[in-house]
Amino acid sequence: MNEEPLISLENVTFAAQDKTIIRNLSYEIPAGIATAFVGPSGGGKSTVLKLAAGLIVPSEGIVRFRGQEIATMNRAKTLAFRKQAAFVFQDSALWANQSLRQILELPLKIHFPTMKAEERTQRIVAVLAETGYRKDLDIRPAALSMGEQKLIAFARALVCQPTILFLDEWTESLDDKAARRLVDIVQGKHQEGCTVAFVSHNIPVIRELAEKICIIEDGSVSRCVTAAEFARDKTLAKTIEEGITQ
Repeated sequence: MNEEPLISLENVTFAAQDKTIIRNLSYEIPAGIATAFVGPSGGGKSTVLKLAAGLIVPSEGIVRFRGQEIATMNRAKTLAFRKQAAFVFQDSALWANQSLRQILELPLKIHFPTMKAEERTQRIVAVLAETGYRKDLDIRPAALSMGEQKLIAFARALVCQPTILFLDEWTESLDDKAARRLVDIVQGKHQEGCTVAFVSHNIPVIRELAEKICIIEDGSVSRCVTAAEFARDKTLAKTIEEGITQ
């Protein structure tokens, strides 16, 4: 008997501003697996990731988490899902009118309302140490470089200790050292059992982290392969790499 997928997209279509971005797409994300969504720019990779995370609602079709439709969950179940599933946006998506401290505290206040201030501070200090951010927290995002904003976005994603990580072009704007640190963090979380779904144009990161590679073209799944198939089939690997860099 096949195990129920952690997240499933069933015949999903998504349109915005009279443009169909995703077309009748079906895909299952297994628990505990690291999946890379790859393909040409504009093919719909980031949209698939947001649909899987329940951040946007499909125009047609259903997205499920452990068998339940995300869009119809009640408030309690939605909060429980949000506590487990963290998303790092390509543009970091930090709130411009809040300090970094407020940005990092808010998820803890929402998902751990009885947590004491001292414990919140300890949790924040721990995730910042992981990401390598060492500057002031009482400033706003505009004072940071794009790379520093990405570190804060990553810390925000980790602060509630999620079991699912959705990462959209998450190593962009980072120098090699910072990117290496985040890759190591994700690898460690995955080895602890965290499910990872990510979009990346970074071939070495894809090769290092992904156990499954899902190719998205023109809003549909064109092919899915395992990491072993990707490594073994040089023609396929070259085709995927060329598609990613288009």
